[in-house]
Amino acid sequence: MRPLLRLIRAPNLLIAAAGVLAGGWIALGRIGFPKELVFAALSAIAIGAVGNTWNDIRDVAADRINRPGARPLAAGQVSRGVADFVVFDGSLIGLALAGLVSGWLCLAALAALAVMFVYSPILKPRPLLGNLAVAVVAGSPPFYGALAVGAAVTGIVPWVLAALLHLVREVVKDVEDEPGDRTVGRRTLPIALGRRTAMVLAAGAGLLFVPASLLLPRNAGYGVAYFVIALVAQLAVLAAATWLLLGRVERVSALLKGAMVIGLIALVAGKVA
Repeated sequence: MRPLLRLIRAPNLLIAAAGVLAGGWIALGRIGFPKELVFAALSAIAIGAVGNTWNDIRDVAADRINRPGARPLAAGQVSRGVADFVVFDGSLIGLALAGLVSGWLCLAALAALAVMFVYSPILKPRPLLGNLAVAVVAGSPPFYGALAVGAAVTGIVPWVLAALLHLVREVVKDVEDEPGDRTVGRRTLPIALGRRTAMVLAAGAGLLFVPASLLLPRNAGYGVAYFVIALVAQLAVLAAATWLLLGRVERVSALLKGAMVIGLIALVAGKVA
């Protein structure tokens, strides 16, 4: 069971579900669990499991170099048949749950799956384009939650902010994965432009997040609670950007993930408190 949970990245799926719930709560202006929002959160978990598993299926060769012990498929701890089962059944479950909410949510789920399936074979080898595609999909849970409760527009600001953080994290992951990507012939950002340039671009996106996380919520009418809590996330992102400018990638991903969680809390508090 543990290798399977590692395959689907269970902690990341919980964060995605929390993002869906947060988007719904922001839209509703209160904490609640209407069935539409619960179905949307479960749908996001299923779709996220598909994306993570499909990525591992496509990245087996590179993962044997970059993360031989951390990726259960590359390490032989999970069979290809099990991985294919997760992809097929997860897609059906994710779409079915979205369909129980609305046709629009089902279309959003279908669009996310489409991007996930073309990412590894088509988008990932293309510098920046693949990073942007993943950032848009990975940052969408708050919008998904807002769409589920019928107020999609309220999910746009959280989506943009989350996508910015995911963009930084995706470039950092490309820097970390450069040896394996180079071996399998991928042309990711650090390979195409150089490691240093990629890290500077990631730092720039992180620095852009700070003013965006102040101006966009202010214009969207978020309360004081947001700005107080979001300060912690902003400091974490500034620290991550500083490390990148200094040529360090260690612990940057963890910092950014923490900033995402704190940012979600801040966004909910800014509309619910």
